[in-house]
Amino acid sequence: MSEEQQTPPSDESDEQPSSPGGRLTSQSIRSFVLRQGRMSEAQHRFLDEMMPKVGLQYRPEPVDLDAVFGRKAPHIVEIGFGMGQATAEIARVRPGDDFVGIEVHAPGVGGLCKLIDEGGLTNLRIVQHDAVEVLRDMIPEGSLAGVHIYFPDPWPKKRHHKRRLVQGPFVKLIASRLAPGGYLHCATDWEEYAHQMLEVLSAEPLLANTADGFAPKPDYRPLTKFENRGIKLGHGVWDVVFKRV
Repeated sequence: MSEEQQTPPSDESDEQPSSPGGRLTSQSIRSFVLRQGRMSEAQHRFLDEMMPKVGLQYRPEPVDLDAVFGRKAPHIVEIGFGMGQATAEIARVRPGDDFVGIEVHAPGVGGLCKLIDEGGLTNLRIVQHDAVEVLRDMIPEGSLAGVHIYFPDPWPKKRHHKRRLVQGPFVKLIASRLAPGGYLHCATDWEEYAHQMLEVLSAEPLLANTADGFAPKPDYRPLTKFENRGIKLGHGVWDVVFKRV
């Protein structure tokens, strides 16, 4: 999420390795950039205490989310939840849905663990792993009611655009995991990236736009502190919502 600053690799690593046979891999598209981050004592404690309760281990095999949550309910995946405030709030206001948050960075995972514990949230689980591999290997085709991608790193320099998360191959993977009528909701505060998102999602034949261009902000997506600050400064935020046809 754009609330967290990410340190780009050196320009020497601009070229990404190709995948054999065109297979989507976490090397061909990465959902994250590794960076160092300090963890508070509370984040450490909640990470250690809560992940055995709410964490899902990555395994290269499909997972039965009904069994994980102990009920049959719509399943929504959020990719890159940052520090988790919006994720926890969405889970709180939508108790009838079950959520899986994917994030690699330990401070954010620890922060969301804390929010899950404090809020008594039973409909939220965490996978600390690369989202490409999680979606590709663990999520069965046609099984998700929704996918959220909020404020991914915009990689503003043109030569870095290839590192952006919202690209055709990854959108195709997401679309294959959505059930008919399932939605993909992206949001960004970077206008040029917003237009790219709209273009990429419009090019995916399994998806159809729910709006004429950009969508109004759905009520379930809360305004973050970062977003509120940007709005006060006159910055825009763009939502894109497509559904599986």
